[in-house]
This record gives sequence, structure tokens and C-alpha cells, in this order.
Amino acid sequence: MTGGTGFVGAHVVDRLGPDVDVRILTHRRELPARWSDRPVRAVRGDLADPASLRGVCEGVDTVLHLAARVGGDEESCRAVNTEGTRALLAEAGRAGVGRVVQLGTAAVYRDEPHRGEAEGCLAEEPVSPTSVTRLAGERLVLAAGGTVLRPHLVYGAGDTWVVPALVRILAAVPHWVDGGRARISMVSADALAGALAHLATGAPSRRLASGVLHASHPEPVTARELLTAVCRALGLPEPAGEVARERAAELLAAAGMPGGRRMVSLLATDHWYDSSRLWSMVPAGPGPAFRDAFPAYADWYAQDHARRSAEVGAR
Repeated sequence: MTGGTGFVGAHVVDRLGPDVDVRILTHRRELPARWSDRPVRAVRGDLADPASLRGVCEGVDTVLHLAARVGGDEESCRAVNTEGTRALLAEAGRAGVGRVVQLGTAAVYRDEPHRGEAEGCLAEEPVSPTSVTRLAGERLVLAAGGTVLRPHLVYGAGDTWVVPALVRILAAVPHWVDGGRARISMVSADALAGALAHLATGAPSRRLASGVLHASHPEPVTARELLTAVCRALGLPEPAGEVARERAAELLAAAGMPGGRRMVSLLATDHWYDSSRLWSMVPAGPGPAFRDAFPAYADWYAQDHARRSAEVGAR
């Protein structure tokens, strides 16, 4: 596994059976103590340093590639997301690895309304250095016969992007953008981890088809439902009044938030996907819908928000 100590990766390790030998590529973190009684071990290596990957796939049946560089300039993103993936695949090929599963992202699609399209129906046209280089890495995995899962927004314990980003947006735009009517695909980290774990540990005789799989809950969430749930969990005031997306982008720009138009698009444009192919392969299914699943994470998010607020106050 790459990214095994990250947000989704840690959930995947927790979902893998106790008899699964897990080798986690890492270059800066110690493994959590809760895995000390399981066959989980760290292997030192860095995707940005291809030479450090030599031999990491020896004796491995499946590569779960969950790591990605998010943010930064194009050169640093390419070093990890594209060239790091290329080097990892070369090692997998040398070792005769039979299965490669990568965690991709729906952010590689053109930013326009997405309304229930299946895989292969949307134009791939990313704009950020992160998404451009991640798409290049995904294409390498697909060319090598691997499988790529593309979730949209992932939530749950350990989330450092989705809900924290929404909190920043709400601080700058405390209003409903276009009425909060946009529908959004989301998936809990637990459900996504369960799918990844299942695909990784399927019988070797069952060949996993190469291709892209959308990886979101079948039932989209409206922006109003999402923001209401976040505000209630964190004790924040709910948005009041309504603004058009153009005004929302202006408010974000005035607050000094980069990528304001993209952030507004996430809340004002439909982004939901047909993920039926993935869940037809996963016996456990996608789990409960957002309205029923999110409350289980409310306490974690409240504690995380309090910690972040204290750190900002201290600075």
C-alpha cells in the first residue's frame, strides 16, 4: 500500500482481515499502535524518489496505490502523482504483481454539471496541477491493466479537506449559493475503504477488470443537506439568505481564498455519478446514505473543529 497512513488508507488497513499481510510504503510516519498485533509493517520509500522503491513489491500479490500529492506546483505534483506512479508500476511489473488498484479522483473531469453519468461518459479535462498529474498517473495504471476508483467527496474520521473546506467557505459566504439545490456525490471513508479492501483481497483466480469505477454513494446529497449537517455538528450558524454563484465567488476572492470559483462550483453545480458498477462487485454495498451515516462522525468533526479553532487562536 501507498498512502496507508493517510485518511482513506488508514481506514483500508482497519478493514483488511487480520490474516492479510500488509506492507505500507512510508517515508515519514510511524505506524499506528493499533496495528502492532497484526501483520502490518512499514517499508521505507518515497514516491518522489524512484530509486527508493527498488524491491518494494517483491512477494506482493496486490498493490493498493492510495497516495497522492495534493497541492503545490506542477513539478512537485508530477514527481509523486505521475512519475512516482510510473516507478511504482515498474516495480510491480518486475515483481509479477497480479493486481493494481488505485484511488483516483472525480476532479479529473471537466468542471461542468455531472448528473448521474456512468464511467466513460464524461470529458477528462482537469485544470489544477494536482488533478492534471493525478490523471496522468491514473492513465498509467489503466494502461498497465489496473483498476482506478474515482470518488468525488469523501467524509469521515480523519477528513482534513471536505468539512474543513466547507467551514472556510461558510466563514466567507454565510449564505445559500443558488439555494443549496446542487446535488453532490459523497461517500464515507468507511464505505470506500470497504470497497478497496474487497477489491484488493479478492481471490487471485478472479481477475479484476481493468478500468475506471466511480466510487460514491448511489444517493446524492444536496448542498443544503450537506451544509446543514455540518453546521449542526460543529455548532455553527446555518447560512442565511441566498446569493448567486458570481457573488459567492467575489466574497471568496475578497476573503483571500484561492480557487474560489472552483469551490463555488462544488456547492452550486451538480456533481453526482453512477457508481452502480462498483457496488455490484462489493457484497457489503455502500452503506447508509449521508443523512444516516454522517451523525456517526459528528463528535469527531466537532473535536477536530475545536482543535483547529484553538490552533488559529494561538497563532
